Amino acid sequence: MGNIISITNQKGGVGKTTTAINLAASLAAADKSCLLIDSDPQGNATTGMGVDRISLKNGLFKFMVEDAQEEEVIKKTNIPGLDFIGASMDLVGAEIEMSDLEDKEYCLRKKLINLRRKYKYIFIDCPPSLGFLTINALTAADTILVPLQCEYYALEGLSQLLTTVNALKKRLNPNLGLMGILLTMYDKRNNISQQVAEEVRSHFKSKVFKTVIPRNVRLSEAPSYGKPILLYDINCKGAQSYLALATEMIKKG
Repeated sequence: MGNIISITNQKGGVGKTTTAINLAASLAAADKSCLLIDSDPQGNATTGMGVDRISLKNGLFKFMVEDAQEEEVIKKTNIPGLDFIGASMDLVGAEIEMSDLEDKEYCLRKKLINLRRKYKYIFIDCPPSLGFLTINALTAADTILVPLQCEYYALEGLSQLLTTVNALKKRLNPNLGLMGILLTMYDKRNNISQQVAEEVRSHFKSKVFKTVIPRNVRLSEAPSYGKPILLYDINCKGAQSYLALATEMIKKG
């Protein structure tokens, strides 16, 4: 049975989508079958994978709400072993459409029962808000991975997120665990980056990944070309960091 991992943080701009795309790609490159799901109506993971959202007819919305079949929504990518379910334009109205559904918090969980037998890892890129889409992602997940930008307000946002997750565990998914906290946009020349990293590690200890994702121009350029960093510039620091993160995850099991 595969692991379902929701990549989440209620704060935007922390590297959720960058992590979702590049960690999944790095694990697939290590011969671990992966499915990446874009559950954010903004569709950044979809465009970051080189998929035109406007022309995408069958995406996550039709899979969750309109009973589209797996083979209709799952797309192959240019990386062997990495498949993808995109966020088509109709996902924007999903919150309203889902509000009247029975067991609306479990729509995605039910859909992933069969898929988790086909993949080693299923990654869900969550929206930066706590609506039905994020709740579905957290209810479906075994664990969460939290990208944490190395900046001043990071710990305050992390505390709020973990409070939300604990409340959801009590009501909807008691088995939800914290896979790890990933320090992103790290700049070793910046004192704030170093202070945040030290404080997070002192609080959460082994739950913080040893691998740190640096600020990297090539990493930020890759989405505009619709490519994971491995296909854009495998030799850059950003690519090497995500390959190291994939290795660390595999070792952790």
